[in-house]
Amino acid sequence: MLSPTLLHDYLRRSAALYPEKTAISLGEERLSYRELDDLSDRLSAALTLCGLKRQDRVVVFLDNCLESVISIYGILKANAVFVMINPAVKSKKLAYIIQDAGARMLITHTTKASIIQETLQHVTTLTHIIWKGETPPIPGSLCACSLDWHSTLTHAGQTDRRLNGKNNAASIDMDLAALIYTSGTTGEPKGVMATHYNMISAARSIILYLKNTPEDCILNVLPLSFGYGLYQVIAAVMFSGSVVLENSLLYIHNVLKRIPERGITGFPFVPTILAMMLKLQDLQKYDFTSLRYVTNAGAALPVPYIKKFRSMFPDIQFYSMYGLTECARASYLEPDKIDDLPASSGKAIPNCELFLVDEHGKMAKPGESGELVVRGANVMKGYWNAPALTARVFRNGHFSGDTLLYTGDFFKQDENGYLYFMGRKDDLIKCKGERLSAKEIEDVICEIQWVIESAVIGVPDDISGQAVKAFVVCDKSIRTTEKDIIKHCAMNLEPFAVPKYVEFIETLPKTDNGKINKKVLNTF
Repeated sequence: MLSPTLLHDYLRRSAALYPEKTAISLGEERLSYRELDDLSDRLSAALTLCGLKRQDRVVVFLDNCLESVISIYGILKANAVFVMINPAVKSKKLAYIIQDAGARMLITHTTKASIIQETLQHVTTLTHIIWKGETPPIPGSLCACSLDWHSTLTHAGQTDRRLNGKNNAASIDMDLAALIYTSGTTGEPKGVMATHYNMISAARSIILYLKNTPEDCILNVLPLSFGYGLYQVIAAVMFSGSVVLENSLLYIHNVLKRIPERGITGFPFVPTILAMMLKLQDLQKYDFTSLRYVTNAGAALPVPYIKKFRSMFPDIQFYSMYGLTECARASYLEPDKIDDLPASSGKAIPNCELFLVDEHGKMAKPGESGELVVRGANVMKGYWNAPALTARVFRNGHFSGDTLLYTGDFFKQDENGYLYFMGRKDDLIKCKGERLSAKEIEDVICEIQWVIESAVIGVPDDISGQAVKAFVVCDKSIRTTEKDIIKHCAMNLEPFAVPKYVEFIETLPKTDNGKINKKVLNTF
């Protein structure tokens, strides 16, 4: 049987194969594949009746919930483009993204009415807002363009639910499926243009190396506005698996107890989540028997975190991965290599090619640092409304029609081809003529048992050019001094890599996606 070419066609296939199987759940709420297919058909019809055209953009401003997933597939079935927004963003950023995307419609919750009111003062593109929820009531000023989620889907159910973009030609795989906005730590958020072809190619590679099957059930605590979180749903629908959504990490116990309750087999996390888990004194009391694998992406994990988790749960496969919004995923380390190469990001994912180039554009030799360049069908189409930036990052390759992604991330590669992350181009520290990896220094600091997290940056220095400054979060019950940190680093690092300054702080600043925000640290 030929594979589908559009994302929503995978939903139709899974609904045909496993109609009563749970596709998505949140708490006690569950949707089978049949129900998800039916409700997204209804939403597609409703959007089309509202005048949505092929490749129009629809913003989804919701928490992780069943309606978010219905919205994704309803928008796709209407031949349109979905734009997931982190539910924590404020009105200024929300307005910027809506306006930049030229979004025609917005799907949100009535609890966000006050933010939407403020946002609409700076937005000119929206024609309709679909509201989920009953209280508080929709403000009167928004009623003229407002629709109720429940009544809209009910009405659509009484009409032809399979309008599929009436009066529009059906999508093809070269059409945009999503605009995925980056967190914007280096300026205004950038909309990464992802086609059906790009997203299917990326998800297919991920499914292949994770060896996913319809029996897999994924626990997703990551926001669907974050590419890493979004692909948990996209991939699961493709391989007919199940996803258990969670909204909050405030009570990590409630998250971890889902693993035995729902028979979770896959658990994707970021360093912040693993740090929270490892802080628990009784982590090993949780029943992880069903858990086949865990994955990390979004930011590189400190090696001590990996070693500690592996010592506690040696039977769980641990996938270290590297990716970015512009290509979803680029590399992964095979689980059987994690104990021997815990600092490595692995090699290229299936159907993808990676290489390193030096500052002159020449191929870097083993042991030399270089910028990672990605080639493959997973490389997205560029940045929305940003042709100059697109030209700098997405460049012509060596073959006709080829596009290469210059990631801005620096790595080293060993003699066997395994990659080691050094840092963002802007994060690399130049001290006494040496190019230092902030991650290497952070890993050494995190070896100290009572260190919870660390982040390293370069600060101006008259003699060295840049000096190393470390920000450290420690267990409050143990008294730690600057000398303790420096002494440990001096024993494990070259002299030029030892921090000159150490600052202890309560918590490290994070982006909406849980990454350490070094731009903020540079203002301290």
